[in-house]
Amino acid sequence: MRDTLIEQIYQRMFGNEEIVFLSADFGSPVLDKLRSAFDGRFINVGIAEQNLINIAAGFALEGFTVYAYGIAPFVTMRAYEQIKINLSLLSHTREVNVNLIGVGAGLSYDFTGPTHHCLEDLGIMRLFPNLVLFSPSDSATIDAFVDYSIAIRKPKYLRLEGKPLPDIRYPYSGIDMSKGFREISSGSNVCLVCTGYMTHKAMRIAEDLKKKNIDVGIVDVFLLKPINETLLCEVLSKYCSIFCMEEGFAKGGGLGGLISDVVQDHAMGVAVRKLGFGDRYCFEIGEREFLHDLNGLSFADIIGSIENAYHGAER
Repeated sequence: MRDTLIEQIYQRMFGNEEIVFLSADFGSPVLDKLRSAFDGRFINVGIAEQNLINIAAGFALEGFTVYAYGIAPFVTMRAYEQIKINLSLLSHTREVNVNLIGVGAGLSYDFTGPTHHCLEDLGIMRLFPNLVLFSPSDSATIDAFVDYSIAIRKPKYLRLEGKPLPDIRYPYSGIDMSKGFREISSGSNVCLVCTGYMTHKAMRIAEDLKKKNIDVGIVDVFLLKPINETLLCEVLSKYCSIFCMEEGFAKGGGLGGLISDVVQDHAMGVAVRKLGFGDRYCFEIGEREFLHDLNGLSFADIIGSIENAYHGAER
């Protein structure tokens, strides 16, 4: 995802002299190419995420489109006050097109422990007024987002996976940013609403359930703000139960909070269950799925919950 995004920005910088790229001492091979070609529009601010936001806001106030790049937990939580004042608050009165790129969503950096895990960002970044929250599940969604990020001149947070993920086979042509979600598959009784890495897990779960003659729907949410609630309700109203799957704190106000709000605000009468991490950090060391297993997010745990909901709806 990171390399796809930077490559797309690199290509657009040739024809758009108003694009500036800032880095908080975070690199990649693709970024080396961008830095070499556009050294006058690339700045490494060092390990100084708060200053990253300050400089990004300054460029944006001069009319530039800014991409500010760092590790997800640090660009969000270390610089939270700067994001509030210099991006969210300021954007109420001025155009501030800052695209804050956070790499390492969820447990992308699984072995580095809780300091580098990012389970909070969906909830805390969703709080900010006038800030776009983009949580893609594959590189194809990144491709569709780049022109949107240039055209929509307001602050944005791009929550990117830190590990390679395959593109999702999507049965319809194009990805509509104005919707904020895509219905990957339609099912009966139960729908899995997910984002980022968890969309891929949901698809594997759906394959296993299909062998048991259980068809579940899958909705991939790539824009938590803004999202077309009317169209989302049309899709979700087909189901009796909704499972929100996010690699974040289940009760932290992220995807689960969004879907609960939509269901309540539109009086849909659909049961919503939030699947995510509980009220604790992961101090254990291991691969991502190992940490999922320890926190009630194993394939067996999730499949068992879905089966109960599915057969309960049948009765």
